[in-house]
Amino acid sequence: MAVNIAPDTAAARSAQQDGASVLEIASLLTGAGANCEVGLPDGRTLRFGKEEPAFKIVFRTDAALKTPLTEMALGSAYVEGRIDFEGDMREMLDVRDHLAFGTTLAQKLRFAYELLLKSPTKVNRKAIHEHYTLGDDFYLTFIDQRYRFYSHCLFHDAEEELEEAAEHKLESMWNALGLEPGMRLLDIGGGWGGVTEYCGARGVHVTSITLVEDSANYIRALISEKKINGEVILGDILDLEVAEPFDHAVIYGVIEHIPNYARFCARVWDALKPSGRLYLDASAVKEKFAISPFTRKFTWPGHHSFLAVQDMVRELLLHGFEVVEVARETRDYELTITHWAERFDTAREEIVARWGEETYRAFRVFLWGGAHAFKTNRLQAYHVVSERRADPGPRPGFARRAAGFVGSMV
Repeated sequence: MAVNIAPDTAAARSAQQDGASVLEIASLLTGAGANCEVGLPDGRTLRFGKEEPAFKIVFRTDAALKTPLTEMALGSAYVEGRIDFEGDMREMLDVRDHLAFGTTLAQKLRFAYELLLKSPTKVNRKAIHEHYTLGDDFYLTFIDQRYRFYSHCLFHDAEEELEEAAEHKLESMWNALGLEPGMRLLDIGGGWGGVTEYCGARGVHVTSITLVEDSANYIRALISEKKINGEVILGDILDLEVAEPFDHAVIYGVIEHIPNYARFCARVWDALKPSGRLYLDASAVKEKFAISPFTRKFTWPGHHSFLAVQDMVRELLLHGFEVVEVARETRDYELTITHWAERFDTAREEIVARWGEETYRAFRVFLWGGAHAFKTNRLQAYHVVSERRADPGPRPGFARRAAGFVGSMV
């Protein structure tokens, strides 16, 4: 039986008769000013807001109604099929601003352990393996089809196709590094060979380093098929030692997996010639290590951390680099991930058939949640260009950093 109740006061009165859990849901939706419907296990529907409903939340069982109202709990209930979301995901995600994260103590302790006590290369390898075990075909259902970037593209205007924006991303890097035929470029991450394909076709030798075996195989096949002058190293940038320094380096959307910026900057300094440039882009947060527990559980395990641009700039300066440019690209990431989410939803039938309903739901929240985060400034995006100087920089150790901190407080 459907009971469409409006305005909000009527919905709240009805919810109060159903018990504390429904009343809490009603209070949340009313406080958020949501125009929506709530489907109850007995078939009734409660309606909130004065306008047409933009989405509907369906609680499948009485137990589902008792789900804690946190990002973590509600997201998990959706992935597991105890709750359904119907309608406009962007409107529904506005409610998220009224929810606590719901991070558990166990999650906090595990993150601290992996960050502080475990080898960063081992944590990286495990986390990357867990995320990319779905295979190339999965990601290629929603990323751009021209250069296959799993990081944000650059839009000259909002009406451009994703594939055009992917080419602009490469144009930006090419110009910022001053690449020329005959140069050697280090591509940190590799992905599905977009940098190799674009730069290799223009006479630049690209060396890609990646932790993902599927990625390495994909790029090698691309090099062979298109007869591009390039190579692939299966390994971690933090372990990389080079016989001959590179002219320049690029890292697209990979620094999120490398929270130890000091070690990263030292390794890249060693890998570059004097005056060699590094082009880095990434999704970013205002405070390092801020991340939804849902994302850490279902999407990016390990010590995945969005870029803290202020910390990265500091470490670059301390490790022999001069910062040439910092550019904001938050709107570009919002547009990129919105394209991904729309393509992902279009491919729902194939994705569910091949990878399962839970995988579809988990990535759907990740993609639409990301679009919402960039729109609301929860997440930002930047590119940073820096240039290696001859001097390796002061590279302060722990004691010197601690003394500097104390001195600044006096």
